[in-house]
Amino acid sequence: MTTPASESRPTLSEIARIVRDDDPEKLAQILATGATIAEIEKAVLWASGAADVLGEAPHPLEGRAALVYDILTADEADDEGR
Repeated sequence: MTTPASESRPTLSEIARIVRDDDPEKLAQILATGATIAEIEKAVLWASGAADVLGEAPHPLEGRAALVYDILTADEADDEGR
């Protein structure tokens, strides 16, 4: 039995494509979470604000998706602190 692509572990190049970022440190941090493609895609949606549009705002991210979200939005938090 094969694993659906959305439930598989992505490569660094797949992560870069999904998050549209080529920062090697950020990509390595995301890879280290062990998140699946689906979890990364969900975190990207939340980070872009699309979750509000999709009506998912009341449902907080959990687990690896939440970790990825934190990595994706860390730069924003740093900018707000300045």
